[in-house]
Amino acid sequence: MFDHLTPQILELVGGAVAVLGAFAALVVGFRRSRRAGPPPFRKLPLPPPRGPAKVEPPAEAVAVPAPPPAPPRPDWHAGLRRTRAGLVGKLEGIFRGRGALDDGALAEVETVLFGADLGVRTADDFLERVRRVRSPDEVRPALEARALEILAALPSPVVAASEKPHVILVVGVNGSGKTTTIGKLAARYARQGKQVIVAAGDTYRAAAIDQLAIWAERAGVEIVKSAPGGDPAAVAFDALKTARSRGLDVVLVDTAGRLQTDQGLMDELAKIQRVMRKEIPSAPHEVLLVLDANTGQNAIRQAQEFKKAVAVTGIALTKLDGTAKGGVVLGIAQEVGLPVRYAGLGESLDDLADFDAPEFARALFSPG
Repeated sequence: MFDHLTPQILELVGGAVAVLGAFAALVVGFRRSRRAGPPPFRKLPLPPPRGPAKVEPPAEAVAVPAPPPAPPRPDWHAGLRRTRAGLVGKLEGIFRGRGALDDGALAEVETVLFGADLGVRTADDFLERVRRVRSPDEVRPALEARALEILAALPSPVVAASEKPHVILVVGVNGSGKTTTIGKLAARYARQGKQVIVAAGDTYRAAAIDQLAIWAERAGVEIVKSAPGGDPAAVAFDALKTARSRGLDVVLVDTAGRLQTDQGLMDELAKIQRVMRKEIPSAPHEVLLVLDANTGQNAIRQAQEFKKAVAVTGIALTKLDGTAKGGVVLGIAQEVGLPVRYAGLGESLDDLADFDAPEFARALFSPG
């Protein structure tokens, strides 16, 4: 029936039919959605409140204590200048211009060695070594080697601090430098970060108590003292009791310094040790004998007497830089068998040096 329509009209009719179909599909979809109801509500998480930005506090700076300054390196060559001049200088004078060790030279060497405060045994030992060498040039090296052998044969002077507090009993005659040595030791331990207390056990001399108090203040350590004439053992006991109750590290106990032949002094030292052991059974852990290098061979006799009264563990040899008798170190080592722990090479707080056997021997026998 549509044969008479033109192709253009047919195309228009087809387009209209397609549009009506699409519209009908939309209507049907809308009606279905109305019957199904609205889509379910989905709750979304709320964003965090903005507010001011949080600022982290800066890291707190922790103050790291600076390490204690190291004491200056001891100048053994300068410290033994007078001793070297009195021994090696005189030996060089004997050999100057001589090509051989004749009997005359050996006789002069003997005089020098026995006059050098080495001690009889050590002087005789050294003389025997000189007789073995072939030429004057070999004398110094031979004596240096023998000095090292003597010092190497001693027990180690270093005592490990195996218990806290570490108790050091300091003994010696008046004028030897005990108080000064205690002050220098206190300063050394304090510089290492240790807590130190000193006991003014030389109660017979008010000056000794006052002097130790000055050194304690200079070193920045505590002191236990009594009135002059008090009981030295009681002072030592109080110092140990205080150190133990407060967890201190080191106790340095001063003692009286009458003549080494005074039996009363030796009995007193024994009493101090007995009383200290009531508080700390292992005390003292060290017994340091202070000797004045200026006394020469008399220092050997002092060491022998004190060794009888107390178990001396080491020697502090003071005033080594101001004497020509420093060779007594070798006499003490060979005749008494005690190691030198410290050497006083000056007057300042830092002038108490750890004894160094190779450095000592090298400086003592070096030329010039």
